[in-house]
Amino acid sequence: MAKMINKTLVLTYIYLLIYIILSSGVILYNKWVLSPKYFNFPLPITLTMIHMGFAGFVAFLLIRVFKVVAPVKMTFEIYATCVVPISAFFASSLWFGNTAYLHISVAFIQMLKALMPVATFIMAVVCGTDKPRCDVFSNMLLVSVGVVISSYGEIHFNIVGTVYQVTGIFAEALRLVLTQVLLQKKGLTLNPITSLYYIAPCSFVFLALPWYVLEKPTMEVSQIQFNFWIFFSNALCALALNFSIFLVIGRTGAVTIRVAGVLKDWILIALSTVIFPESTITGLNITGYAIALCGVVMYNYIKVRDVKASQPTADGLPDRINKEYKMEKKSSDKFNPNDSVEIPRVGGEVNDEEAPLITSRLSHIGRTQLGNHAA
Repeated sequence: MAKMINKTLVLTYIYLLIYIILSSGVILYNKWVLSPKYFNFPLPITLTMIHMGFAGFVAFLLIRVFKVVAPVKMTFEIYATCVVPISAFFASSLWFGNTAYLHISVAFIQMLKALMPVATFIMAVVCGTDKPRCDVFSNMLLVSVGVVISSYGEIHFNIVGTVYQVTGIFAEALRLVLTQVLLQKKGLTLNPITSLYYIAPCSFVFLALPWYVLEKPTMEVSQIQFNFWIFFSNALCALALNFSIFLVIGRTGAVTIRVAGVLKDWILIALSTVIFPESTITGLNITGYAIALCGVVMYNYIKVRDVKASQPTADGLPDRINKEYKMEKKSSDKFNPNDSVEIPRVGGEVNDEEAPLITSRLSHIGRTQLGNHAA
């Protein structure tokens, strides 16, 4: 029993470490590629389309060629009414989020992302999947005040970049809510590979129009450098990040995921100031972000409390360990075509917008797994 517990804990910490490294790495890598001061590829839509195309291609190979995973029964009605609108908002969130890298620092972007619970709560209330609550509202107000203070303390504040980032956050929040309202009400379950298979190509198509209008003319008149290995490794890291997120969700609890997300944010803010010297952090930045995080932590506590209240009986430690061990044996390193990993429901998030797949922003609000019970 002790060996089983130790093995489970070791694997959990390994997966969390992999997630933190990949998530931070993809964000910093995207910033480096897009920034005119470094690799100088200031075409965020093009970069996102590369991610989408690569992800869709890999998913096609795994499903249709190597048959690692069996495709789900996807009807035209489900695709048109569920996959298409979700892909549209997903593509929008990636487009706006990546464009923000051109205007504001990674550190400030991470601080703005603390608004994610506010955006998701608003969208959930508007769409009728959540009800207004005084305790949640007070936390959302605290988060908003913290972000405003942090923005006021930003030395290189840029209104264009801020608007892009906040718009991307709300697009992602709406995408999360739509995932719950549309996909899960139809009983459709997707694992990481089938998510890519259906979502990535559709998102690629949605990005094609703004690319043609905004970036294609730029590519024709300017000397844009294209390094195959740079873009291949960038897309590969983003793909790996998405799979690591699902590993983390399968091996840990919601509280652990949230703590890891907050830890990742602080590490990322510190790293960004070292790698990108122009990213200057002020005392007001830190104060505002700390206030916002207090609101996020309190919000997470409320969600965890709601989850515990909704569970009539709690498993004992031996039962939980046994379940984790069985899950570990079942999900080894290969996907079983007969197994389906359900997309976590909304009420928070589970993915980083930096990773161009269906999940989103592990580091901020109620990770989607929590939302299953809170919705």
